[in-house]
Amino acid sequence: MKTLYVRIVATYILIAMVSGVFALLVANVYYRTQIREYNEQKIMKVAKEIRTLFERIPDTDPDGYFRSIAQLGFQMYLVDGKGQGVFYGEPFRHTQSAPDQIRRVLDGEIYRGITEEPRLLTITGFFESSLRNTVGIPVDIRGERHALFLRPALEQQIGEVRLLMAVLLAATFAFSMLLIVVCTRYIVKPVKALTEATTRIVGGNYEIGLDVARADEIGNLARHFAHMAEALRQLDSMRQEFVANVSHEIQSPLTSIQGFAQAIQSGELPPEIAQRYLHIIEEESRRLSSLSKQLLTLAALDKETGVIKKTSFRLDEQLRQAVLVTEWQWMEKGITVELDLPEIVVHADRELLHQVWLNLITNAIKFSDSGDVLTIGVVVEENIIVRVSDTGMGIPESELPHIFGRFYKADKARTRSRSGSGLGLAIVKKIVELHEGTIDVYSRVSEGTVFTVRLPRLLS
Repeated sequence: MKTLYVRIVATYILIAMVSGVFALLVANVYYRTQIREYNEQKIMKVAKEIRTLFERIPDTDPDGYFRSIAQLGFQMYLVDGKGQGVFYGEPFRHTQSAPDQIRRVLDGEIYRGITEEPRLLTITGFFESSLRNTVGIPVDIRGERHALFLRPALEQQIGEVRLLMAVLLAATFAFSMLLIVVCTRYIVKPVKALTEATTRIVGGNYEIGLDVARADEIGNLARHFAHMAEALRQLDSMRQEFVANVSHEIQSPLTSIQGFAQAIQSGELPPEIAQRYLHIIEEESRRLSSLSKQLLTLAALDKETGVIKKTSFRLDEQLRQAVLVTEWQWMEKGITVELDLPEIVVHADRELLHQVWLNLITNAIKFSDSGDVLTIGVVVEENIIVRVSDTGMGIPESELPHIFGRFYKADKARTRSRSGSGLGLAIVKKIVELHEGTIDVYSRVSEGTVFTVRLPRLLS
């Protein structure tokens, strides 16, 4: 199986090879357009100078003369009228040449093999040691026409430079590969650390210890990963706490029901006590039923898909209906209800918002006493603002940040008449958020509490 390390190294090597090919093509284009013709003109000028110098000294031995010229760093091929040729200097590696080209030079024409002969890569013509990579000019020797083909002997002229360039390129490539192999480890190392951190998280260990001080993308990824690990740790902690709370909330009424049922079954209780126990069993059963419904509601809201079914309806009428549904509760406790509900139409989920108002109103009633005032008002600004306030016992400031948590109960010493599951406000907050709204709370002990719900003003 190919690792990321191997893939990166292979990618870098492939990039180096492809870059080399493209560099060769660019150099080839540059040689063909800028250097080739200039190079041929220089060689042609040298050939003509050699011919002119020879013609100025008619008694010169041709063989010795051309041999001396070759020692200056040239390769020459001299062909007489019968097609017999002699090499001066290092022989060409490739001597194939069309007889008609030699005949053309013998007839007085000039041969421009460097620019005329086709090649797949023209840049190779700069180094190619062949007859076709020469210039040819006619030369008269003792009254007989000869063809002289000439090119620089690059190995003699710049052999050390070619060797130096070869060593330089080879060393550059070798060190590049070595650095790629080494440096890639530093690139892959933090990724491997993230992989190991993932394995630890899967095993339940959220202490991952990543390097979050780096200022690059890897450091940014490590920071996000660390935040994710912390969020997962909190989520796991919340899950465990949630399971413990659910177990506690279920176990308490079940224990009560079991104990009271056993007492009744004994047959030793007076009828009035047995009746009271039966009433308690009924209340505890209702608590269990309410808890299961709230848990199902939370589970559905947490999915957030297909939960919201929006319609247009009168918000003020819905709030009045919620007040009427709870009328027996606030009437029984002697609470005064004040409404300030201007006509307003919203586009929202009717049933879910109804649950929000019922939760907030019943909470206000639960923690208010006789003579307290419950006020419900709506204000239409940029958003639709609904306030449910009471003058009841209030909530300690230290408890306010936690009241929307699941199973959180601000009143640790509630009597049975004020008991609850601690899920109501969590459901309220979730519903409001699903409507892209917000909910805030303000409270002071012994002065009351105000819940403020802000909903987007989609329709009015």
